[in-house]
Amino acid sequence: MQTSGSGPRNRAVATMEEPEMQLKGKKVTDKFTESVYVLANEPSVALYRLQEHVRRSLPELAQHKADMQRWEEQSQGAIYTVEYACSAVKNLVDSSVYFRSVEGLLKQAISIRDHMNATAQGHSPEEPLPPSSA
Repeated sequence: MQTSGSGPRNRAVATMEEPEMQLKGKKVTDKFTESVYVLANEPSVALYRLQEHVRRSLPELAQHKADMQRWEEQSQGAIYTVEYACSAVKNLVDSSVYFRSVEGLLKQAISIRDHMNATAQGHSPEEPLPPSSA
């Protein structure tokens, strides 16, 4: 019997323990990695990172909001102007009936004036009028 650790039996035990040691080493490193990951992503760290992000991006977002509000006001003004112009054009189109009516009344008034002038000059209304020199 050999009592030293270099015998065949001890080598067999060492080779059997090697996979077991590798497994234990892997478990330890996995646990350590998980612990580091948890610490790195702890809620307080996440909140700190969120606060940093908000602090950096808030001024730019506020400027964008102000720009958008200004553009909205300008757009609303332009929309009002276009709607008012469309309404004016529609009213002009609708008023063509009134313009035709006024035109007819003017023609009638001219005819009456010519008739009155002819009567005042002694011509009968049925006679043709001499051309006016106006």
